[in-house]
Amino acid sequence: MIIGLFGGLGLFLYGMKMMGDGLENAAGSKLKFILNKVTANPISSVLVGTFVTILMQSSSATTVMVIGFVNSGLLNLVQATGIIMGANIGTTTTAFLVSMNIDALVPILIFTGSILFLFTKAKKRRDLASILLGFGILMLGMELMSEAMYPLRDSQVFKDLILSIGTKWYLGILIGLGITMLVQSSSATTGLLVALTTTGSITIQVAFPLILGANIGTTITALLSSITANKTAKKAAVIHLLFNLVGALIFLPLGKYLMEIVTYMAPESIKLEISLIHLIFNVSNTLVLLPFAGLLIRIAEKVVGQEEDKISEILDRRLLQTPSIAEGQVILETVKLAQLAQENVKLATEAFMNNDLKHVDLVYKNEDRINEVTEIITNFLVQLSSSDLNVNEFGRVGDTYHVLNDIERMGDHAENIMELAQERDRKNVEISDEAREEVRAIYDYTNHAMDIAIESYKEDNKEKALSIIQVEERIDALQKEYRDAHIRRLNAGRCSALAGILFLDLISNMERIGDHAKNIADTVSEIKERD
Repeated sequence: MIIGLFGGLGLFLYGMKMMGDGLENAAGSKLKFILNKVTANPISSVLVGTFVTILMQSSSATTVMVIGFVNSGLLNLVQATGIIMGANIGTTTTAFLVSMNIDALVPILIFTGSILFLFTKAKKRRDLASILLGFGILMLGMELMSEAMYPLRDSQVFKDLILSIGTKWYLGILIGLGITMLVQSSSATTGLLVALTTTGSITIQVAFPLILGANIGTTITALLSSITANKTAKKAAVIHLLFNLVGALIFLPLGKYLMEIVTYMAPESIKLEISLIHLIFNVSNTLVLLPFAGLLIRIAEKVVGQEEDKISEILDRRLLQTPSIAEGQVILETVKLAQLAQENVKLATEAFMNNDLKHVDLVYKNEDRINEVTEIITNFLVQLSSSDLNVNEFGRVGDTYHVLNDIERMGDHAENIMELAQERDRKNVEISDEAREEVRAIYDYTNHAMDIAIESYKEDNKEKALSIIQVEERIDALQKEYRDAHIRRLNAGRCSALAGILFLDLISNMERIGDHAKNIADTVSEIKERD
């Protein structure tokens, strides 16, 4: 019986993981930039948490991901609290899946999923195969667990244990908590509970405290994950524990009414009753505690203590547990890096034109930051490339290496321009109004090229990327035109030799920045052509 139970549980967990991976890959772009949907509005955070958990089939995975986001500074505690509450709602879908009486369809699901998986290379079909095959294996695991549990219906010891749980709610909570801490999945605990219904001894009175215990036990994953995180991330893990613990304390006395509701809704199916009470409890808990999210945060701050002076990690390794989301965060961080390089070009150019060095320290500080973040993202990409990415995502991750190199080079040219500004200030070099206007003109085109490169990379937009061709050609033409104009000014004695050297170096750096911007846009065009 124990061997059959473990084998069924193994299939259940593997099937749940496989189905979750299929759903996650099928969602693709929806998951990549999921943080864009999270706002200060707590309802949107709850909806995002629910949606992600339905796709990933694991509230623990969602919560660990949230710990990573908070540790990276991508989410604040208010947003994280809403997502955690939504994750508790999303995880109830697994209970509904296992409560469905579709035993006859299980072989068909496994056969169809296997055929698609073995004999197709198209991404969408393989994602569908993972979903079907994962669901079939999950249900097969449920059947094995149910068959393994069937002999318990004749065990008096088991009946006495079940009877004691029905009268001693704390025992049910402890058992549910313990099982969930062991298997690291409240969905697996619910699956075991549904499997036990074959014994004929499980009632909703027995199931309810076990479900409450499972909800508390699932917080252990996030708590363990937060050990190496900063204090803000630790607070998010504590909020997860508080939410489930307080919810259990609130609804335990109200269990009688919840059980009456689900018994009325599904009078002849204990499996469905278990699924319904799981859903109703988590939805009700969210509705009751969401208005008190601020109080939960303050309690967590008291428990964990004040935040130490520590820089958040840019890309937390916890994000690697969800490769499609991790890839989206890489893209967003790369865009931020490009915008920082663009800002440096602006500050350095203005310093040269206005002979004003008030931002010189900021430019060098930004340049150091660009180099540091480039290294961090590159190291993260190496780890991400070895994870479970689909072919198209892996291609874009690979191309991001080249994008990072071009961004870093744009930052170097901004630094070069600032050095020219310092040289001009140090030697008190005068720049003619005509030369100043030419610098402004070529800068405007260069800045426009950077805008196109950044936006096309962020949006993965080939049409926008292709529009950079004319802009870059115009930059090249202006460099040639202004170089010739400078020679005429030099021959006419309207500018000094040193002013001419600085001017030529500056427009040369502008032309090189335009080239790097075009390289980024070309990368986007090539990605779309491969897709």
